[in-house]
Amino acid sequence: MNRIPTHWPSLRGGLLALVAAALFGVSMPLVQHFGAGLGAFTTAALLYAGAAAVGALSRQRIEQEARLSRGDMPRLLSMAAFGAVLGPVAMAWGLQHTSGTGASLMLTLEALFTAVLARLLYGETMDRRVWGAMLLLLAGAIALVMDQGQAGGSQLLGSLAVLLATAAWGADNTLSRALAERDPGQVVLGKALLGVSATAVLALVFGDPMPSIGAALALLAVGATGYGLSLRFYLLAQRAFGAARTGSVFAFAPFLGAAVAIALGDRSGSWIMAAGGALMVLGVLLHLAESHGHEHQHETMEHEHAHRHDDGHHNHSHAVMPQGPHSHAHAHEPLRHVHAHVPDAHHRHQH
Repeated sequence: MNRIPTHWPSLRGGLLALVAAALFGVSMPLVQHFGAGLGAFTTAALLYAGAAAVGALSRQRIEQEARLSRGDMPRLLSMAAFGAVLGPVAMAWGLQHTSGTGASLMLTLEALFTAVLARLLYGETMDRRVWGAMLLLLAGAIALVMDQGQAGGSQLLGSLAVLLATAAWGADNTLSRALAERDPGQVVLGKALLGVSATAVLALVFGDPMPSIGAALALLAVGATGYGLSLRFYLLAQRAFGAARTGSVFAFAPFLGAAVAIALGDRSGSWIMAAGGALMVLGVLLHLAESHGHEHQHETMEHEHAHRHDDGHHNHSHAVMPQGPHSHAHAHEPLRHVHAHVPDAHHRHQH
């Protein structure tokens, strides 16, 4: 049995997820601000046009990251349908019919949808600490829903649209887990191009008004950072520690979005909303402190993804040993060892 040093593998994944959350959370009130008066389809098309530019510029060389394959297309199409069409269109409409603060904080529910789907589809393990984090997030979400329910009918319709967006993005997050080992730049580019094509056609069909040059440029920039870069970091976080945990930490995004909305002049907050945000922060911090380790068995496996040779799992040989991360098809021999781990590509064993 091989023993490798114990560490907190959740920390790297958590930090990547927090960066993704910050970029996405800040984008919500900005979409509301710059998308005022525009159709939901036009807004979504501009956001994912910006994301497509990031994907095109961030693609890695073939020896560094695994390529998308033809077999990935059905999953990529599903991701685009949920995450680049239904999600942003519902969010753009909801933002025009509710407060920026409330809509941002409602995104907490995305983490719950993601965690439940990851548990059902991938069987990702969730120990007591993770369940505790999820319960805190759920408590915060309940507080937010109660607060929005007091605001009246129009606010409720906007909140329901945001709720639909969070469900769509939860499905997108779970589907993207299987592509987390592919080049993130390629995944972002493929998903964004599919989303732009669909929403641009829908904008023409439904006669959405044309945006001003200033609004278009602003939404392109928001899309590049809040949807393109954010998705890239999200995929890297999923690669590091799984879909459910990434979705949970990503719940920090609503808090950041609410803070920006308040800075932009939204004064719809209440003590209930503040309490919900505080519960959410506690849940994220609890999740970041997770450390799960035990003796476990690795069976024979063959796959392709970016990897290093100093992580205790990649012991195959090269004629000339590459320095740093690189990608190629490789095989894993059976191995039994002890170390802290999370449900990444090499740790999907049962408990």
